[in-house]
Amino acid sequence: MAGEPLIGITGRTKTAGELNMKPETFRNLHLDVFYCDYALGVIAAGGLPVFLPGSADPADYADRLDGLLLTGGTDIEPERYGHAPCPELYTREPERDAFELALLDGAASTGRPVLGICRGIQVLNVHGGGTLHQHVPPHACHDQPPDSIVHRVDLTEGSLAASLYGPSIRVNSLHHQTIDDLADGYEVTGTSDDGTIEVIEARHRPWLGVQWHPELMDSRDRDPVFDWLVRAAAA
Repeated sequence: MAGEPLIGITGRTKTAGELNMKPETFRNLHLDVFYCDYALGVIAAGGLPVFLPGSADPADYADRLDGLLLTGGTDIEPERYGHAPCPELYTREPERDAFELALLDGAASTGRPVLGICRGIQVLNVHGGGTLHQHVPPHACHDQPPDSIVHRVDLTEGSLAASLYGPSIRVNSLHHQTIDDLADGYEVTGTSDDGTIEVIEARHRPWLGVQWHPELMDSRDRDPVFDWLVRAAAA
């Protein structure tokens, strides 16, 4: 491979009005929104980030990207995993669901590595046929400021996650949904004290999902999960 591995990064679609952009005449314009911290993690690991607008054809990316990063964000439509919506659901983006699931189809066909963060781990699970808990009770510790290290994740010995972090890692927590039924083809390799699934790894693909936000962890060193993604993309 010549040059840095190209890592596709997904984002969100918002209107200018939702972002309080001026002037008011722009309020109905649609914008693709991407968080820079994901790109910074990829750059620090030696990759070249490529933001993926949701209006593009996901099939066009399959052979052009070297790796894929599914980012955090809105709730997945419960119909995608056969559930009726609960009253506590947050914002949903059906078009984003379709786009990211199609990106995973492409990554599966080409063998490209995938990292799923927060919503991303949930997209991996739903893509494989798994289900989600639609709402974590508000008294739980899973909706905290991004720079707060709030709980420990214990990692399975011999797993990819343990090779990156050791036997455990203390993490932030910014989610109100979690994995319920695990998709076929995955293993749970990290859990929190309350039993929340925090890490999944595909058995036969270079696909890894984490429930926390490594791009927001306050650390002197870059997070090793981005190193893994870029190394796998370069292989």
